[in-house]
Amino acid sequence: MRSAIRVCCLAGLLSWVFVPMAVTASADTAWELVVTGREQAPLARISLPDSGQWCLIWNHSVQGFPVIDCFTISNDQLTLQSTQTPDFAAGLGHISGRGTLESDSQHGYRIVDMNVPIPDNTLRLRVGSESVNHRIRTGSRTVSLSHLAANQSVEIRLTPAGDKGMKLQ
Repeated sequence: MRSAIRVCCLAGLLSWVFVPMAVTASADTAWELVVTGREQAPLARISLPDSGQWCLIWNHSVQGFPVIDCFTISNDQLTLQSTQTPDFAAGLGHISGRGTLESDSQHGYRIVDMNVPIPDNTLRLRVGSESVNHRIRTGSRTVSLSHLAANQSVEIRLTPAGDKGMKLQ
């Protein structure tokens, strides 16, 4: 009897190891991100916390420092809320009238209250190499897009949790 229980437990643990890359959340989560690659093939489902807040983080391709863009949901609309960087290197900076520029506690910059709506609740992204390491952080969980789709175009789409139209295969 004990060996049968051990086999069942081992089978259950192994099934977690071979599940497609997906982050699960509690039953009360209202939203999730579905990351799709070529031909809309699903790569990951990432459940969002009740706050709907999540961040896209990557290492700047030239300078190597982390850049953090944070998003939230307001009235069923995905919006860019803030961006944080230690330096305004190539391609980074503040646009007048788009948020408020602040200093962060690490001698860098943070732009807050941006409230930039993301068209169609879909963020299109060319994922960088492993050294760039594009990743999505929701609370304490992080999913590396560069591990899943380095040097490929992906879409990060906000969908209601459990939307059957975007089921992982």
